[in-house]
Amino acid sequence: MKEIKFKRMHFLQRLVINAITLLALAGFFSQGLHIDSIFTAFIAALILGVLNALVRPVLQLLALPLTILTFGLFGLIVNGTVLWLTAAIVGKGFQFTSFGWAVLISIIMWLVNLVVSNYLARND
Repeated sequence: MKEIKFKRMHFLQRLVINAITLLALAGFFSQGLHIDSIFTAFIAALILGVLNALVRPVLQLLALPLTILTFGLFGLIVNGTVLWLTAAIVGKGFQFTSFGWAVLISIIMWLVNLVVSNYLARND
């Protein structure tokens, strides 16, 4: 029987992937997301990583009843909230035009991270 191992990406790898993803999405969706520079994208990715580790679990726990009632869809709102909070912390260099854009960008970032994580896990 073959054993399947899932190797988690290191924090630095995820930081670089998130920064590149944010820059690409700012280019594709310039009407919804604004990033001043590459440095700002890396700062935003760093803050996003810290918030995902510290704040997101608390928000998911608080939102658990709504997440159950909506069959998990409220989890997308939690992800958008963490990204919106990241923009509030970073400041003017990293902005969304609306909360809806934050939710949309968080969905796309989740998909990109899913694909990249699976690809890196297969190559190890």
